[in-house]
Amino acid sequence: MQYQDLIQQWPVFSKEILAFAHKLGLFGQSDSTNELLWCDHVALRVNDIATAESLLAAFKQRGKVISDSIINGRPIYIIVLDEPFTLGDWQIDCVELPFPAKHYSQQGWEHIELVLPGNATSMVELEQALRLANPNIDTLLINDSSIKVKRSSPQAAGEQLANPTIAFKQGNICIKVHSAGIKAVIASESAH
Repeated sequence: MQYQDLIQQWPVFSKEILAFAHKLGLFGQSDSTNELLWCDHVALRVNDIATAESLLAAFKQRGKVISDSIINGRPIYIIVLDEPFTLGDWQIDCVELPFPAKHYSQQGWEHIELVLPGNATSMVELEQALRLANPNIDTLLINDSSIKVKRSSPQAAGEQLANPTIAFKQGNICIKVHSAGIKAVIASESAH
């Protein structure tokens, strides 16, 4: 897996992730205050440290590392790109590159993270914001058992910003929603 492989995978990943975002009712949606959801960053999955190091070097040539925190026992790099990736109407300027913790069935692009308006600080508030963005989300999830849902609150050492997360996964495609963008979360690490 090299950087060029990721570029070649991007069109297929884009098509699949946008179709899933549309299915979830999360693409081009706004809540009652008319704030649009936005795509904060895209994340990779790799199976070995050598691949992760190679991709990190390639991304460093195309942007700047703004975080290299240890989360759940492994380094996760956040890179701000000089040239963003385009995903539908979204311009994605951040890439999340976690070093491997386990072997994945598929390497490459794995998920996007969307920011829901509302500044939710708890899971209850995040779920309320999600229902404002898509009032039919509960019905969709009840009627489609192929969509798996996981709730979590991942946090790096020193983070001060609560950032509950809901992940929707179908097959190898995943969309995570949360209330704070990755740059705000990283800024909170140095604010204490």
